[in-house]
Amino acid sequence: MPDTPVTRVVEDYLPLIWKAYEWPGGTPTTTDLAARLAVTPSTVSATLKKLARDGFITYEPYGTIELTEVGRRIAVGIVRRHRVLETYLYHELGMPWDEVHIEADRLEHAVSDAVLARMDEALGHPSSDPHGDPIPDEDGNMVPDRSRSLAEAQVGEVVRVARVSDRSPNVLRYLDRIGIAIGTRLQVEERNSEAGVIDITRVGEHVQLGLRAATAVRVVIVSDLEHAGGRPW
Repeated sequence: MPDTPVTRVVEDYLPLIWKAYEWPGGTPTTTDLAARLAVTPSTVSATLKKLARDGFITYEPYGTIELTEVGRRIAVGIVRRHRVLETYLYHELGMPWDEVHIEADRLEHAVSDAVLARMDEALGHPSSDPHGDPIPDEDGNMVPDRSRSLAEAQVGEVVRVARVSDRSPNVLRYLDRIGIAIGTRLQVEERNSEAGVIDITRVGEHVQLGLRAATAVRVVIVSDLEHAGGRPW
């Protein structure tokens, strides 16, 4: 393991790199990291070079960004901490799902392992957070993600919301306003790529989503979820 201390910068960068790969079809880029961290791409490039020198990632300018085994262990531990905190804030303190991400970001660097373990126990050791993102267990294992984008669902399919990206609080607030949450059952009625919308019904009510919002929603076919015995936490 690198002798270099695990600083706040390390704790900020490594989980973002890990989560970029975890989200289906995603890969980390300097541009995306810069946007997420509110810094310039040149700052990201300089930091990535340092992380590579310190043994947390492998990286070459304009090349791929990958975690080393040490980097992955650190990243998974922080992601677990973050998602347990989100779940506690949501279920125990009643915070809206569009606010828990920012609050967990603030708390994840300060909460002790002992307090986190108590939170996890109080919650009943959940396997996913309020957005449906899988929570790694203490060994770094997670429930496999078998979901796909709502934007890719076929007309006529009945699906259940399994996961929603937490990147945009505005999208989360919009989905909450129209009654779409983890576990919501939907039927795809029509998809119009030219107009950029998808028509769905939710409990008999017609809802129209922009494809950008639909891309942030991941679903499973109801029969697949029920066969697997899965359910939202």
